[in-house]
Amino acid sequence: MAKLYFHYSTMNAGKSTLLLQAAHNYRERGMQTYLLTAQFDGRAGAGRIGSRIGIGAEADTYAPGEDLFAKIEARLGAGPVACVFFDEAQFLDKEQVWQLARAVDDLGVPVMCYGLRVDFRGELFPGSAALLALADEMREARTICFCGKKATMVVRKDASGAAVTDGAQVQIGGNETYLSLCRRHWREAVGDRSTT
Repeated sequence: MAKLYFHYSTMNAGKSTLLLQAAHNYRERGMQTYLLTAQFDGRAGAGRIGSRIGIGAEADTYAPGEDLFAKIEARLGAGPVACVFFDEAQFLDKEQVWQLARAVDDLGVPVMCYGLRVDFRGELFPGSAALLALADEMREARTICFCGKKATMVVRKDASGAAVTDGAQVQIGGNETYLSLCRRHWREAVGDRSTT
């Protein structure tokens, strides 16, 4: 039975690596997959999902507001697909997540989404909030803070390495821009040292 999955974490937990490994497992068994990534995130190259450990794969792209049910339906019309994979799923909007749920329910295809849960301010991304509400299964990919505790938050750094507390929710970047931390060290980085 097809399901909508949400694999979430902070930066540098290996979400793209997990996506690429899962897609490889399908292909290794002779099944076709359909990979998609956010159109405006070109860090790995246009139409490409890349991992920090050096592996990658070509992917279709999705844009804000695009009808993803129609996109998946069109791809299924071109041939069988065993599973659809979305990288950078935090950039989906609420309506697009509903479209993915409809694709699972009405087209019978599993959809696996991989993305961040919260932004640098500790707030849910719209796509992540919708996935947390609608996903049939959720799985947390874990990474660690410099102190060894589980990292659940991320800070955005400026050019001097100081934590940024204001700005647009979306700013594409990697290790030079973001740092995953446990909640305690995130609070210290953004200036919240209270114990109440």
